[in-house]
This record gives sequence, C-alpha cells and structure tokens, in this order.
Amino acid sequence: MKKLGITSLSFALALGLSTLPVMLQAAPNATSSVATTTTAPVTAAGKVSGPQVKKEQVAVTDESTVNINTGTAEEFAKVMNGVGMKKAQAIISYREELGQFTDVEQLREVPGIGAALFERNKDRLKL
Repeated sequence: MKKLGITSLSFALALGLSTLPVMLQAAPNATSSVATTTTAPVTAAGKVSGPQVKKEQVAVTDESTVNINTGTAEEFAKVMNGVGMKKAQAIISYREELGQFTDVEQLREVPGIGAALFERNKDRLKL
C-alpha cells in the first residue's frame, strides 16, 4: 500500500512538472507594452504545423483615439475595447440618422453601448 502512495505521488509530480515548459512559453512578456510574436507549434510527430500570431496589446496614446463624428466602423472596432464591427456599424448608423455627436457622452445612447462599455473606452474617444 505504501508503494502505491509513493507511485501516485511520483506520477502526480511528474505530470505537474511536464506542463511547466508550456506554462513558461505561454507567459506574457511583462517588459514590453506592445508585444507581437510569431510562434510555430510543434505537433507530437515533431512537425511544425504553421505560424500563429498573437494579438497585439494596444496602449492608449494619441494614435489610439477615434473621432466619434468622423471615425469609420473599422477605426471604432480597432480602437475601442469590446467593440466589434456590429457595434461599430451601430455607431455609424446612429450618427447618420441623428446627425453628428455634440458630446462624447451621447455615445451611450447608441444601442449596444452601455455605461460600462462607454467608461472603458471614454479615454479613446474624441469629438
């Protein structure tokens, strides 16, 4: 019985340590604010399956703001956190139907743009 416990413990320890290289490889690079890397995963047979590109982290700067009166749907989707093409198009439609925004706060009136989403992105918006 004692041998079974030691064997189980050894197996659990080996299994835990076997994932360590994967966890270290997947850890983000904390020294850079914009990190773009390309990796090619290796299959069990040792073959490279193809490149995978990790998504870029965007810091809020002058280049990452969008004018809510002149921005395109692509710009809204790219700059705003949590806004895809559907919500970006809703912003454009709202602007086309009711005219230009007079205040950034008016963006909350767009269907699909709630208070939390607005607060998360208010630093990325300008008139």
